[in-house]
Amino acid sequence: MGQARAARPIRRTILAAMALAACAAAPEPGPPSSLIPAPAELTQGAGGFVVRAGTPIVAAPSDPDARWIGEYLSDLTARTRGLTLPVRGSGRGIVIRLVDDQSLAAEAYRLNVTPHGVVIEARERAGLYYGVATLWQLMTATAEGPALIPALRIEDRPRFRWRGMMLDSARHYQSPQFIRAFIDVMALHKLNVLHWHLTDDQAWRLEIRRYPRLTEIGAWRVPAGAGRNDIDPATGRPRLYGGYYSQDEVREIVAYAAARNVTIVPEIEMPGHASAAIAAYPELGVLDDPPRETPADWGVYPNLYNVEEPTFQFLENVLVEVMELFPGQYIHVGGDEAVKTQWERSPRVQARMRALGVADEHALQSYFIQRMERFLAGHGRRLIGWDEILEGGLAPNATVMSWRGVDGAVTAARAGHDAVLAAWPTLYFDNRQSASVNEPPGRGRIVSVESVYAFDPAPDSLTPAEQAHILGLQGNLWSEHIRTEPRMWRMALPRAAAIAELGWSPAERIGWADFSRRLPAQMARYDMLGLPEPPPLSAPAANVRRSQELETCADKLVLSLEDDAPVRGERAVFLIDIMQPCWLWRGVDLSQVETLRAGVGQVPFNFQIGEEVNAIRFRRPATRAGELEVRLGCEGERIAVLPLAPAARAPGVAALAPVQLAQSEGVADLCFTFTQRGVDPMYAIDWIALDPVSGAP
Repeated sequence: MGQARAARPIRRTILAAMALAACAAAPEPGPPSSLIPAPAELTQGAGGFVVRAGTPIVAAPSDPDARWIGEYLSDLTARTRGLTLPVRGSGRGIVIRLVDDQSLAAEAYRLNVTPHGVVIEARERAGLYYGVATLWQLMTATAEGPALIPALRIEDRPRFRWRGMMLDSARHYQSPQFIRAFIDVMALHKLNVLHWHLTDDQAWRLEIRRYPRLTEIGAWRVPAGAGRNDIDPATGRPRLYGGYYSQDEVREIVAYAAARNVTIVPEIEMPGHASAAIAAYPELGVLDDPPRETPADWGVYPNLYNVEEPTFQFLENVLVEVMELFPGQYIHVGGDEAVKTQWERSPRVQARMRALGVADEHALQSYFIQRMERFLAGHGRRLIGWDEILEGGLAPNATVMSWRGVDGAVTAARAGHDAVLAAWPTLYFDNRQSASVNEPPGRGRIVSVESVYAFDPAPDSLTPAEQAHILGLQGNLWSEHIRTEPRMWRMALPRAAAIAELGWSPAERIGWADFSRRLPAQMARYDMLGLPEPPPLSAPAANVRRSQELETCADKLVLSLEDDAPVRGERAVFLIDIMQPCWLWRGVDLSQVETLRAGVGQVPFNFQIGEEVNAIRFRRPATRAGELEVRLGCEGERIAVLPLAPAARAPGVAALAPVQLAQSEGVADLCFTFTQRGVDPMYAIDWIALDPVSGAP
């Protein structure tokens, strides 16, 4: 975590278009009301206890877990509150201790504050940690000076066992320092599972010592966009982008997480999303001429592992090293979006299917996953995979991670299988949090913190016995379009706080009005932790609209895409439906508009969408570079044409030559589309300006 910034003014804005006037001010005193997640039981007492510099943290030397957690609290308080709290072996103050109390469940804790001190008790280390996390929240009602904690008693326990976040380190590499900071923030939210997405088409990030080419080749690719032309003069080739985690780094991260009660579940994708591995070891692929370089396009590649015995031996050898690094119960094997075309067209795969007695390609994937499940079970581990592993028959002891809504979890639970809810789109944090022009790149759909909080992790279609198979839920931070670590923070928070409360707090404590009242204090804590701060929301100008403030004409594949230039420095962000690039400015009073201006950029069409690319249509251009056309409605009269030549020559956003609009009466919806001969590059609107008639108010 970053250094303390206790004296810094609270300037955070809660993303998600929340109508909360309280968000602009410092949180009011009254710490119990600001706890996130809300505790199961809280009883207010009389008076309170003041924590000052020098207040001791007491942990018996004979209790190493309590001692470690005491040192942790001392360090956290010094960095975020500027209070130095010494750790002692006896006395009064803040007492942390393990107790043999079987009434306290796993991860549960008891916190008692009186005018004489604070006592935190738990049966297990995890409970002590969570008690300290709650105490730290109680001490952060103010940013500096002594902390007044009101007298209270908390009996707290989690609702679900799996309270997680998924971090995609395959599409973009994040530093070990960021991973540790992410774990810190998760733990302070009482989130306890980090699902670490380590392999995909675009990278293999985990060192496997038996197969060094996985990281020598698979961890590096050319950058997307203009970075492809960033040539290294020493080699004459594009500078490669990427990185990987050594086994020593992973062991340190796993231990760091375990100390904070976070279990890391590694994901090794199979049989699809395998392009990086196949580039490193081409014999693993299906094609006679498989890819030899790690690809850089986004989307889903059709490259699958073949189903020969040497390939299964490779995967088992990889999983042996994975299990040595990650001691947790679960190993995630992906199983999603395995396009079967290569299997269908391969005589070798078809012959293998006949030899195995497998009826079709879906059954072949089931055979693949079930074989991996038996291997993991033989090593005392459990397989978990995305809900496609249900297709063709589910492995006997597999756990389903339901991403295509909740149906996969419901199907699994009814069949007696455990499940985790990771439902798209609500729990996919690569979606924007608001329509602000300051949102980081990502997917175009808006998923606010309120919509995340409204997610129900207990599907009412299940019986109580079936509900017991729902282990919990997680937020998913996919990184295709989230290139930098500060942007990862901005997409994760504060939505991770909603996940934390849904996963921890009892159902009767879930309520948006109360949560939104507590959220400003949580945002202030992010300041204390030194987390990146989002820029303030900006109101649109009367005559200018950025692409994020326009409507897309359809909702096919809407992305918030970063410009591909410049290679270094700030880049524009465009909201664009890549399947139908078309924008609407509704309700324009044409009698008040004299001139139309536009800023246009372009992005490379680096999207793997299979045959769907043929469905993208453009009107034919009249000039070589093409034009921006303006119509009255998407199929209406064309009222303006702006040649794209300036944008074709520019590496970033270019202002097109303005055009005068013929004076007309009435209100209309203006539709903006491009003419061009192909999809690459794809033009995108950055801004549209409608200048008023001279002398108009």
